[in-house]
Amino acid sequence: MKVFKIILGLIICLLIIALMIYANYGGFSNVKVHIKKTGGETLVYRDLKGSYSQTGDEINKINYDLKILFKIESVRGFGIYFDNPHNVEDSKLRSEAGCILENADTTQISGVKEKFNIKVFPVKNYITAEFPFKGKMSIMIGVMKVYPSLMKFAKENGYSEVGPIMEIYDMPDNKIIYRKEAVKIAR
Repeated sequence: MKVFKIILGLIICLLIIALMIYANYGGFSNVKVHIKKTGGETLVYRDLKGSYSQTGDEINKINYDLKILFKIESVRGFGIYFDNPHNVEDSKLRSEAGCILENADTTQISGVKEKFNIKVFPVKNYITAEFPFKGKMSIMIGVMKVYPSLMKFAKENGYSEVGPIMEIYDMPDNKIIYRKEAVKIAR
């Protein structure tokens, strides 16, 4: 009986710790989805093919190169995910990963263009949501909580559920911003 109480106590402690970790990384945060006209950021990126798990490493590499080679400081990374990993094999997933340029001048940008892809993210109406960013675990929990909310909002409001989703990792504001183009479905 004493062993049972010890095991039960350990299980309860582990559950409490797991719940605290889940809460710390945003697990109990409400997801508010809305339409917002946004965009216009200058993106420095590389095209990727394969598992979406490589996105973080690529963002870090680009951020490092921007800082060391071009003396450009970037505090927001991003990933644009083109395929649904439930429908597409890991090795065939397509994405773009990189950093957002805040205040680079034209001379800096011309040098960066020689090493990376650069584009301006279009200003449009997007289905958007935000989620707390406190580390890599926030990204995983965000995917489980935010993506279903985005798709539910799209479906309930007559917008397409297909198409790329952008995640912006905003370090200064400790949040992940999700964007999906708001394309109305013809009925």
